[in-house]
Amino acid sequence: MNVRIIPRMDIKGPNLVKGIHMEGLRVLGKPEDFARYYYEQGADELLYMDVVASLYERNSLKEIITRTAKEVFIPLTVGGGMRSIDDIREALRAGADKVAMNTAAINNPEMIREASRTFGSSTIVAAIEVIRQPNGDYLAYTDNGREHTGVEALQWACRVEELGAGEILLTSVDKEGTGEGYDLDLIQAISRKVTIPVVAHGGPGEPAHVAGAIRDGGADAVAVASILHYEYIRAHKRLDGYDSEGNIEFLKSGRAFTKVAPVGIPEVKAYLQSNGITCRIPQECIS
Repeated sequence: MNVRIIPRMDIKGPNLVKGIHMEGLRVLGKPEDFARYYYEQGADELLYMDVVASLYERNSLKEIITRTAKEVFIPLTVGGGMRSIDDIREALRAGADKVAMNTAAINNPEMIREASRTFGSSTIVAAIEVIRQPNGDYLAYTDNGREHTGVEALQWACRVEELGAGEILLTSVDKEGTGEGYDLDLIQAISRKVTIPVVAHGGPGEPAHVAGAIRDGGADAVAVASILHYEYIRAHKRLDGYDSEGNIEFLKSGRAFTKVAPVGIPEVKAYLQSNGITCRIPQECIS
């Protein structure tokens, strides 16, 4: 099967943001602009995550989802602030194809079962945010990696599959935003425990890291952020309309994050293909 390349877009208020270890968020631009660009470049799916939804007990993605769904015709996964069946239903009605659940699922695991029965397991994604402990154990966290749960990540992965989740979005908080590459041990451990697809997230700084998550880690798909976002910024250099919420000093500075190599989706997919990893290449991207 084709490996999916999924741009992940972390949202705070009206803005696309990016941090390191899911902290120190920098405003990068308007999420709809990035989404349209990634769709045109051949993204297989898109992922929107409201990274402050649980902290502020809100979900502010409805309008962004609706605007994006009118222009982007690939699956859209939405997460953050999904506290009830009604929240999920509202996101799906707005235009989302899947919803990702973390905090609410750990607080009430039976919500996964109810949601999968109501909307279908293929609609429900279990988002698992993981921090490696000094003793080597992997524990699940909530609230965008802020809150310790004491839940062992591998056991939780098996549990969400049992409850009916159709997919796991696996984030290494330790690696997220660093450009150092995915946590291959974590991906491998989870992918060997479950039969549902695992989407690896957190850490790629170059296409070789993406290939490693698939070939060595066993991921079925990869969520990618920094290398794609900085490539978009380098190509477009737009500064209008981003100051309504958040810090835009990074955009004004013109600097890049030196630990990642900005690269577009066609280049990522070409690298994967050249290394024997099959992925969807849109006809318009074939020269």
